[in-house]
Amino acid sequence: MSEQIEQAERGVGEFTLAGPLTTAPPAGYTAPEPDEKWTLRGGFAHVHYGERNQGLVRPVIMADGFDLGKSDLARLHAGLDGDFPLLTELRRRGRDVILVGFDERGASVLDNARTVTEAVLRTCAQQLGGARLMAGGFSMGGLVTRYALARMEHDRIDHRVGVYFSYDTPHRGAYIPIGLQAFAHFIPVPNDFARQMNSPAARQLLWRHYDAMTGQNGIAPERRELLQRLAEVGGWPRIPRVLALANGRGDGTGIAVPPGETVLKSERVYPGTAFHAQAQGRQVTVAELKRRFPASEKTITTGDLPEMDGAPGGTLRSYGLLADALEKAGAEVDLRHAEICFVPTVSAVALRDLDQQKDLYADLEDIAPDESEVDDFVWSSTTTAHTAVTEELGTWLLDRLPE
Repeated sequence: MSEQIEQAERGVGEFTLAGPLTTAPPAGYTAPEPDEKWTLRGGFAHVHYGERNQGLVRPVIMADGFDLGKSDLARLHAGLDGDFPLLTELRRRGRDVILVGFDERGASVLDNARTVTEAVLRTCAQQLGGARLMAGGFSMGGLVTRYALARMEHDRIDHRVGVYFSYDTPHRGAYIPIGLQAFAHFIPVPNDFARQMNSPAARQLLWRHYDAMTGQNGIAPERRELLQRLAEVGGWPRIPRVLALANGRGDGTGIAVPPGETVLKSERVYPGTAFHAQAQGRQVTVAELKRRFPASEKTITTGDLPEMDGAPGGTLRSYGLLADALEKAGAEVDLRHAEICFVPTVSAVALRDLDQQKDLYADLEDIAPDESEVDDFVWSSTTTAHTAVTEELGTWLLDRLPE
């Protein structure tokens, strides 16, 4: 029995935190065969011509988001053409869709920006006619494309992009609970969850990162470098119209996750382990981690952080995914809040930083739109999953295609 429990504890980390665009497509779904497949430095692309087009005429470049490992563009296609058929509608309107994937989605934003740059240059080289491009991405893909275009402008390279968009992109940072990050490294063997949490992209994207070596949380050096590199190229592309979409609400209404409340408890496997929603305070316990093989206990605390779990924003099944893994390993799970905030609305529309409670929960209707770093933005009228393509957001984006 002890051997079974030991094996169960070791196997819990074989999952990653991922959103709707990386989940398996519906049964029977088959992505259409692309008209072209490109091999790019550090990645690849699938090209789908618009209806009645015989080549690239009015291209829309869309970059994949963050996870661990290689992009799966068939899954990405399913996610972008599911509840709201964004890709089908783009092609119906004569737009050519170029889906850009990465050999390693957990690689540095700066490295994957080279892949997007090459995709833009190849698009320009093959395009028939002079229509302006649209380029952007989902989650991390929006930040990768933002840097790529800004860097091209800085280097005086004509990208011919008329509209840039980011879809629930963590411009001011993303949030994964500190206790959850710590648990990835509490698992006593190397695992996918820990590799994801410690990847270059996670270190760059996360507003606060847990350092497994020191046991402390803070702004990772890689994030400071990314922000510096963005500043060096002007922060944003300035030639295109800059758009931002957020899956979270903008009226200050968060998610029903009371601060300090227990969100997940485990028995049998990691018995007595519990996670608590982030609360304000100097010495706040966010996780009590316990294991039997080898025996260990650790209490994870934070200080002076706002109530992140329930903040307005695009949600992720952060605790739900861990609960699924624990149950698969044989644990008895008490899951009270599967979904929490992942990309706060103020981050996705580049309107406020995340450090202050009042900014995180601000009613954005009361803030002048020109305080945002982007030209135009939209948030969801209801809380939706991170990167979920809804009719509301998809239609808004389609209405702003370049002429």
